[in-house]
Amino acid sequence: MAKTDGLRVEAGMTAVVIAVSDEQPRVLTVGAAPPRLPAGPLDPAADRTLEMALRRWVAETTDVDLGYVEQLYTFGDAGRGGRPGVRELAIAYLGLVGESPVAGAAAWRDLYEFLPWEDRRLSTGSPWTAALAPWLAAVSGEARRVRKERVALAFGGGEAGWDVERSLERYELLFEAGVVPESAGDRITGTAMAFDHRRVLAQALGRIRGKLQYRPVVFELLPPEFTLGALQRVVEALAGVRLHTGNFRRLLDRSGVVEGVGRHHTGTGGRPAELHRFRREVVLERPAPGVGLPGMRTAG
Repeated sequence: MAKTDGLRVEAGMTAVVIAVSDEQPRVLTVGAAPPRLPAGPLDPAADRTLEMALRRWVAETTDVDLGYVEQLYTFGDAGRGGRPGVRELAIAYLGLVGESPVAGAAAWRDLYEFLPWEDRRLSTGSPWTAALAPWLAAVSGEARRVRKERVALAFGGGEAGWDVERSLERYELLFEAGVVPESAGDRITGTAMAFDHRRVLAQALGRIRGKLQYRPVVFELLPPEFTLGALQRVVEALAGVRLHTGNFRRLLDRSGVVEGVGRHHTGTGGRPAELHRFRREVVLERPAPGVGLPGMRTAG
């Protein structure tokens, strides 16, 4: 804690912990009205590193042992936390784990419950843009043109189509337009989160989607052996879009990120599917060993 001209600065950490279960991305939350991401203070005396502190208090408060962890961003806008005289800084971390039982007030909840416009696996339309109509109509001329362009870029209305990585941009646009509860709006469905935690979650989702294409992070969410179908479903769950299966398989073949193990999975009731594993040595062979997002079956 530090003081600057009477303003007290406090630093803490926020954890975005994500799993995938039954083809649905899940996020670890605490509390219910409204839910929030796990967050805790930094103890400079007890915690030698930020990551050690994060792992300790997430385990202590939720019973979840973190595996893959990376620093996401530092959030510190003026007024964050709503306490007069206090500037709150939150160092956010992203963690990927398998879903496991939790303790206390912690719960696993569907990620798209909070960011429903990000899941386009069942629909390729953008009904969320209708909520932005009053915001667009509030200005005219050049200002309206600029706003319409921003909406098209964020929600895939232009020639470029839907960009899975623009999740933070989409949330911030909805916030600016005043259509989400966090900005006193009520024209968008989806569950609000405490503080700015839905913004933090949107930032984390965009980070994961970007890394799918150049880092093998998706394998943190899979068992040691898996079918290619299971791998594709996890990628689709995180990306929020359906992929062309043939293109996805061809990309996997070219990338060399997986290899067969010589056994088959027979529990599906259909044709046995070959089991594969992640080739860890690929990180030494290729500069960007991701699974990619080929042939997305979605449009603006």
